[in-house]
Amino acid sequence: MSKEREYKCIDCFCGAGGLALGLRRAGFSIVYSFDNDPKAIETIVSNPAYIPAHLSEVADAVSLDVPRMLEMLGLRPGETDLLAGGPPCQGFSIQRRGDDSDLRNNLVPRYFEIIRLIMPKMFVMENVPGIMGRRGREILRGCLERAAGFGYFVSERTLDAQEFGTPQRRKRIFVVGERKDHAGPLFKFPSGSSARVTVREAIGFLPPPPEDGTDHPGYRHHRRDRLSEDNLKRIRSLKEGQGRDFLPDDLLLPCHRVSSAKMGHRNVFGRMRWDSPAPTITARFDSFSRGMFGHPEQDRSVSLREGALLQSFPLDYNFAGSKVEIARQIGNAVPPRLAEALGTSLMEALKKWTS
Repeated sequence: MSKEREYKCIDCFCGAGGLALGLRRAGFSIVYSFDNDPKAIETIVSNPAYIPAHLSEVADAVSLDVPRMLEMLGLRPGETDLLAGGPPCQGFSIQRRGDDSDLRNNLVPRYFEIIRLIMPKMFVMENVPGIMGRRGREILRGCLERAAGFGYFVSERTLDAQEFGTPQRRKRIFVVGERKDHAGPLFKFPSGSSARVTVREAIGFLPPPPEDGTDHPGYRHHRRDRLSEDNLKRIRSLKEGQGRDFLPDDLLLPCHRVSSAKMGHRNVFGRMRWDSPAPTITARFDSFSRGMFGHPEQDRSVSLREGALLQSFPLDYNFAGSKVEIARQIGNAVPPRLAEALGTSLMEALKKWTS
């Protein structure tokens, strides 16, 4: 009986492993991961039940020695099945203010340079929709032209995580490339479903976390953030699904006395709805003041564990670092269920190619 072929994937900017976890479920073997955050690599290593042990390194994409990495893996250019990654996207975020020359924007061209050096059969890049806006579209267009020039069919699409079993509204751009040395293109983006997973279904079973801020004894990372007296008054004045527009005047910040129709930020100081998907989980979802991150009925922000569940991480997935570091890893991750749907489509294309 012949051994089933192994489909090898290199995971760039791996973060907490959301993309790797989904791709692993779709059948890929993760052979190398890197990130410049040591805590993210610690998270990857601490979850062997979900992402089996492999070479994982703290490394910066800019200085990554790609030939050395391929040599360590026993691979030559062209032999990797899939290169996956989501270059840090804060420089393209529509919520970001300030100078357009954010150095993180340079990581997108660098990722395409890594693609050129590795020449995988297929690649995938994830990023925020803001990359299609004023700050990012010229950078992305140039990168896609380069990829076509060194031999790839390229396609792109915006996918919403809530259409793929994730209890969260989260739109992201995915760019997929497949090498032109076969009859193609073969890849087709996955189709979403109209079914939705709600906040209640995702986190409603969890008991309240301890009042003292420690982890719940039965659920790691399930702990409450301490709210100021003013924020306690704010959250107690709101019903589920309500945000700053529903706060009484005496609890509004001076900067929020201008209508949200003019200044935006409608959902800061907000509570989630039980029977809808959650809003986008950001890197600061642990803070009630940063978005609609209040628990639907308890007077607190959602916990780290609840945020991870709303991102579709497993209940017992481990995260390394401080509260802020863990929240950043969770908020920046690709939802594993979305990654699995995309990975299944990537795997289908590769199997047609190699059959």
